[in-house]
Amino acid sequence: MLAICTGLYDIHLRGVVGDMVKRRWTISVLLMGSLLALAGCNEKPATNKPVHEKEKVTEPEKQPSQKPQEQPPKEEEKTPVVVNVIDPNTKSIIKTFLPEELGFASNQDSYKQEIEQWAKDLARGTNKTAGYDQRMVLDKIAPNGQIIKGKPLIILDETELVNRVMTASAEGGEIELPITVTESGYKPEDPAHLSEVVVGSFTTYFNSGVVGRSRNIELSAIAINNVIVGKQDIFSFNTTVGPSDAAHGYQPAKEIVNKKMVMGIGGGICQTSSTLFNSVDQVGVSYIEKHHHSLSVGYVPQGRDATVSYGGPDFRFQNTTGVPLLIRTIYAKGKLTVEVRTSAAYKGLIKK
Repeated sequence: MLAICTGLYDIHLRGVVGDMVKRRWTISVLLMGSLLALAGCNEKPATNKPVHEKEKVTEPEKQPSQKPQEQPPKEEEKTPVVVNVIDPNTKSIIKTFLPEELGFASNQDSYKQEIEQWAKDLARGTNKTAGYDQRMVLDKIAPNGQIIKGKPLIILDETELVNRVMTASAEGGEIELPITVTESGYKPEDPAHLSEVVVGSFTTYFNSGVVGRSRNIELSAIAINNVIVGKQDIFSFNTTVGPSDAAHGYQPAKEIVNKKMVMGIGGGICQTSSTLFNSVDQVGVSYIEKHHHSLSVGYVPQGRDATVSYGGPDFRFQNTTGVPLLIRTIYAKGKLTVEVRTSAAYKGLIKK
């Protein structure tokens, strides 16, 4: 009986174990199927790497470092040398020079000659432009005692200007024109006393019946009457009288031209200039310009004449007496007198 029970128990146990094995096997199959299903869902193309592996980033191959090719050093651009010439009155640039372009470095002599010609034209003027140089127009005393102002003497120093440009041409820069302005050399209180004493006088005569000539002498005498010639002032007959043409009231009269007597507007004014010369010659002025006629004239001694022509020969002198002077003219029928006067206080100071 026991054996039967034991056998039955074994049979039963085997059944139980078999059922358990079957269940485990079934569970295993199901589990494997699930895993296969999951593996199928996560499947990637064959070219892809396994999920557990990190993708490696391929870096570009490093080329061997090359030193940049050295460029030749650039030459520094030179700033051109520029010389600006300034007008000291207006402060404006009147001329700009580029010395290098004009050959300053290669031919300095030629460069200097060009600057000299420019300076000459600038000072004295050309046919198209007026120069900086200006003759002095002397002041006059009007009949009412008021002063009629003239113009100062203006001189542009050509030599100094050339030197300044040449010096600046080496490195460039600005230079000013070397201009000298000279006012008349007398004091404000002088005019009231300059007519006090006569220190020089001369008289010439003419035929008052020759109307044209007489009128020309009169007009030129009026032009120089009561002119103040200050210390060191330069008197110019042509500048003081101006054009002796019909527009200014001058008339036709005989005059000497190339050793011949010809009719011309303004004939006779040389008698005024010659009379003035013989008067101022008594006080020892210095002469800057004086010319003789090509023929002898009868109104002054031989060689004592001073011919003039506007735009041509001039009679010019400088007052080197050391005191201011006054020119006084007295025109009468057939007679012209020119006096040189000054104040009584200055009479004894005149240098002769």
